Amino acid sequence: MKIIKISSFLFLVSILLTSCGSSGPTSKDDHKKLKSYESYAFLPNKDTIISRDFDNDAIQEVIVSTIKANMKENGFIMDKRNPDVLVHYHPMFDKKVAVNANPVYTNYAYYRPGLYVGPYYQEAMYDNYFTIQRLNGPRVEQVPYRERSIVIDLIDRRSNEILWRGTSNETIGTKRIDREIREYIDEIFKDQF
Repeated sequence: MKIIKISSFLFLVSILLTSCGSSGPTSKDDHKKLKSYESYAFLPNKDTIISRDFDNDAIQEVIVSTIKANMKENGFIMDKRNPDVLVHYHPMFDKKVAVNANPVYTNYAYYRPGLYVGPYYQEAMYDNYFTIQRLNGPRVEQVPYRERSIVIDLIDRRSNEILWRGTSNETIGTKRIDREIREYIDEIFKDQF
């Protein structure tokens, strides 16, 4: 009698635990959904690296070129006019201060064309970037600030939903920073994409 009660109890607990599984999207779902997209362009960011220890333009250029190489490797083509996916990244190289303590955000203040955009975006920027003002979806989540790291978002242009957010728990080394950035981004795409 005692054995039946215990096994009944265990059976009910296992049913409850099974039903409590995550209902959110999985990385398998993300990968499958991303395979249905073909083209991309960049959303410019306003994340200027302030620290004098780093060359903002050089770092941003390496980031853009490395993401472009990874997007191409994953079968995406550049389309500045009508992309399926928008790429937005957050370079976090400054010490955590009030100005940039919350660098991964969902509000885009692109209210007008003509906002200064770095030269590293010229060949890859979405022509109507200023129309994207808010993001949504299950991938909108804050990422803890980690100095010398990068967060990459892939966004559905039509729905403004974040499809994929990639980052790493590692920090980028400073000895050969160009190479370190490339390896860091390659690892994000390799591990999470």
